[in-house]
Amino acid sequence: MISDQIIIYERENGEPSIQIKLEKESLWLSQKQIATLFEKDSDTIGLHFKNIYKTGELDPKTTTEYFSVVQIEGERNVKRNIRFYNLDAIISVGYRVNSKKGTQFRIWANKIIKDHLVKGYTKNEARLNQLKKTIQLIHKTTKSLGTKEIGTQGFINILTDYTLALDILDDYDHQRVVKNVTTKNVLFHINYNEAISAIDQLRVKFNASHLFGNEKDSSFKSSIAVIDQTFNGNDLYPSIEEKAANLLYLVVKNHSFTDGNKRIAAWLFIWYLDKNQFLYKNDSTKKITNSTLVALTLMIAESSPKEKDLIINIIINLINSGNE
Repeated sequence: MISDQIIIYERENGEPSIQIKLEKESLWLSQKQIATLFEKDSDTIGLHFKNIYKTGELDPKTTTEYFSVVQIEGERNVKRNIRFYNLDAIISVGYRVNSKKGTQFRIWANKIIKDHLVKGYTKNEARLNQLKKTIQLIHKTTKSLGTKEIGTQGFINILTDYTLALDILDDYDHQRVVKNVTTKNVLFHINYNEAISAIDQLRVKFNASHLFGNEKDSSFKSSIAVIDQTFNGNDLYPSIEEKAANLLYLVVKNHSFTDGNKRIAAWLFIWYLDKNQFLYKNDSTKKITNSTLVALTLMIAESSPKEKDLIINIIINLINSGNE
């Protein structure tokens, strides 16, 4: 539910409207506002609350909350912590002082809460489903690989980073801030020959056999070509993040080499980001840690092809979270 909002309750016959605080899935009013709502003095309202809590009808711990409020005192604006009462408490008082006004307010308030709950659920449903899928995928990958190939910390890092990125991912999924979360200034465009040269460097580093980086078919060349592919004159993947994420995904998934597919994919991902001067943060630390890179690569390998969009979004948002 959307929290910390102020909504207006307009009463009948042109009577003064009342500003109502909406937070924690309820409506909140101060004692003074409740007195105005039911046209009673504040002392009378206070006495009703005293009896309500004394008899145990309601629990003050669950129906009251202190909120910081700026109010005018003389010529000064003073911030004070004021006790507010939720809808249950307001309605209880309403039954005691004026049943008609209490009923009118209850009908209005329940409709407001229902509307906000529905809107809040709809807004968050997509991101919650994305998080659920991510957790399931992490669990599946961890169970499959055990702890011999990778510690669980890498997966924890992914889950933590992805949770922090949910707001960005939600906006990205709804195509609201695509331009704000990706970098269009691509400095380096990958090509097949340079990629092969980079793989040769990796072979030397690992002192690997001739099977390492040995192409089984033409799928690697196709993967490289896709990164800068255009449609109607526009890049299919217009940003550094999208190109890098798809590079990592495609090289892992296409399994183009006799040996070293995951290492090659991870290396090309880092190599590509570095070529675009996008590998490091301003403080010279890597945007993607080693453990997160390993975890991402293994997660891609274990994922279903139908989860591609989810995986790509995770990678993009992890890269962007590294900018912070």
